[in-house]
Amino acid sequence: MRVSDRVTFTRSPLMALRLVVLLAWTLIGQGAFAADTEPLEIVTKSGVQVFAVEMARTEEQKTTGLMYRKELADGRGMLFDFSPEQQISMWMKNTFIPLDMIFIRADGRILRIAENTVPQSLSIISSGGPAKGVLEVIGGTARKYGIAVGDRVAHPLFKGR
Repeated sequence: MRVSDRVTFTRSPLMALRLVVLLAWTLIGQGAFAADTEPLEIVTKSGVQVFAVEMARTEEQKTTGLMYRKELADGRGMLFDFSPEQQISMWMKNTFIPLDMIFIRADGRILRIAENTVPQSLSIISSGGPAKGVLEVIGGTARKYGIAVGDRVAHPLFKGR
């Protein structure tokens, strides 16, 4: 930026505000303002896999989930809190990337894994039984790390951690 450009910004607060808003929208679209993350561990037969997860606790957060995002890095995800344990139904409306949905019981055991869900599909994806949480990670993660039904998830949301 040239010095003369800085002077222009100070003379035109509206222009400066527009640029700040444009920059913010650009960064949000790239996921730069993602919510704070918490560690989550999955104990598999081949070892412990650690993820940094955003929490979806409010109805608005659970409704929006990972919609509208264009990417999700390996090792990142979103954990949905559906306390108390219940039958859960999800879908992929307005979700642009394939996801693995990992349904987790209240005791921290994985109940079901829906692998590589279809982006923007309106098909219902069910937990297949009572679950307390759903971990969404990039499609292919379960296969890549050997995550399986019955594996234990360690996070404060689940008993025993």
